[in-house]
Amino acid sequence: MIELEGLTKRFGTHAAVDGLTLTVAPGEIFGFLGPNGAGKTTTVKMITGLLKPTAGTVRVAGFDVASRTLEAKRAMGLVPDEPFVYPKLTGTEYLRFIGELYGVALPDMRRRIPELLELFELTPRGGELVESYSHGMRQKLVLAGILLHEPKVLVLDEPMVGLDPKSGRLVKDIFKRLAARGTTIFMCTHVLEIAEKLCDRLGIMIEGRLVACGTVAELRERAQTTGSDLEGIFLSLTGGAEYSALLRYL
Repeated sequence: MIELEGLTKRFGTHAAVDGLTLTVAPGEIFGFLGPNGAGKTTTVKMITGLLKPTAGTVRVAGFDVASRTLEAKRAMGLVPDEPFVYPKLTGTEYLRFIGELYGVALPDMRRRIPELLELFELTPRGGELVESYSHGMRQKLVLAGILLHEPKVLVLDEPMVGLDPKSGRLVKDIFKRLAARGTTIFMCTHVLEIAEKLCDRLGIMIEGRLVACGTVAELRERAQTTGSDLEGIFLSLTGGAEYSALLRYL
């Protein structure tokens, strides 16, 4: 459902993403990890067509994002790290607007919008302007808007930011159910505990390159650690383990 081949993005002489090749299967939850500045968000922007690659190709649901942009975008939904909403619309109006953008039939919108507002516990606030919503409420509204058109691919950049524990648990359960129905989920996150429990496979980026990819067990073998959680594996593969030694002197 997501195919990246030789994907590269340069800003001047700096390669933010350098020759990334990756395939994510239908129904797979793929976690995309890396330290700040590793190229994760740049990759997300190229997958979703917000940024043009310097080289390489991106295909989503079989559509080349460069040449068949509308078909590719229609097949996916993006949840950015900072939820963008129109503050002068009510929650219900925002969802109707998103539904119209994606061509959702009016009868389906009339059925789905109340269901999604109820699911995310936004029904009492559905008639209020979005400018009155908290960050977490806006994040849930964006998630509701993405689910409204039932995309085949979800691209998520830090989707849990701003969510309270109850909402976070709800969103994780939703992702699992969607994946079980065949939806592909590509998720960037710094929350390694969530990645370890939720993702089928993980990829680790460092300085624009994919340095490791596989299940937690495969990454543990690659890192040559035994019994380590994902945090220990991540630090081993990214060179962060050196900080543990330094902390002994504090």
